[in-house]
Amino acid sequence: MEEAVSAADANRKFSLILRGVREGQSYVVTSHGRPVARIVPADQQEGVVSRSRAALLSRLERQPVADVGRWTRDELYEDER
Repeated sequence: MEEAVSAADANRKFSLILRGVREGQSYVVTSHGRPVARIVPADQQEGVVSRSRAALLSRLERQPVADVGRWTRDELYEDER
């Protein structure tokens, strides 16, 4: 379970928060009441990355393929300023 902590409190109590993270606790850091960051155990972060990658690939697989024809390398890198 994630515990919300203000940015000011996170700054003042950083060593206490790290101790909690070592024990498996997760924190959501808020600024002006809005979530801005998460502090989670390092091994838990790997799960977030793999879930994010899977979600992205799933979304890309569901999108239709756009047939834009062929283009040359020069057209691809052409700068139209």
